[in-house]
Amino acid sequence: MAGEERRQEILKYIEESEKPVSGQKLAEIFHVSRQVIVQDIALLRAGDREILSTNRGYVYKDEKKAVRIFRVFHSDEQIEEELNIIVDWGGRAADVFVEHEVYGELRAALNISSRMQVRKFLEEIRSGKSRPLTSLTSGYHCHTVYADSEEILDRIQGSLKKAGILSV
Repeated sequence: MAGEERRQEILKYIEESEKPVSGQKLAEIFHVSRQVIVQDIALLRAGDREILSTNRGYVYKDEKKAVRIFRVFHSDEQIEEELNIIVDWGGRAADVFVEHEVYGELRAALNISSRMQVRKFLEEIRSGKSRPLTSLTSGYHCHTVYADSEEILDRIQGSLKKAGILSV
C-alpha cells in the first residue's frame, strides 16, 4: 500500500472509530512500524486534518457537534465531580488548558466522555505520575467541551454553575 493511500485509510479508520485508536494498533492493522504511523499522522495534520492525540490513542475532532469552552475553578478533590457533570449530560471533555503567566497557553488532550474514562484519568493522576495542569494556576483552567446540541451544553453549564465550579 502506497503512503498516501495508507494515510487516507488511517484517517478513515480513526474517523469511524468509536474510541481512541492507539498507534500500535494502527501499526498492526497497516503492517508498518509505529514510527511510520506517527509520521503519517503528522502529515495528515499538516494537511489540516484535525487528529488529536490522547493518552489512549488518536481521535478525530468532530466539527459537526456543538462546542463550548468552559472557564472553571476548583480543587483537585472536585476534578471527579466536574468531569462527571460533563459526561453525565452527554458531553465530551476534549481537552484542558491553562493560561500560564510565563509559558502562555498550556493544553492537554483529554477526550473523556464516560464515567469509566473519568475513573481511569483520576487513577493516573492519583498514582503520582503527574499533576493536573490546574496545579500551575491554583485551580483555574478551561475545558473545550463537545456535545450533540447547544441545549446539552447549556445543561452542563448550569450544572457546573450550581456545583460552584464554573468561573465567572
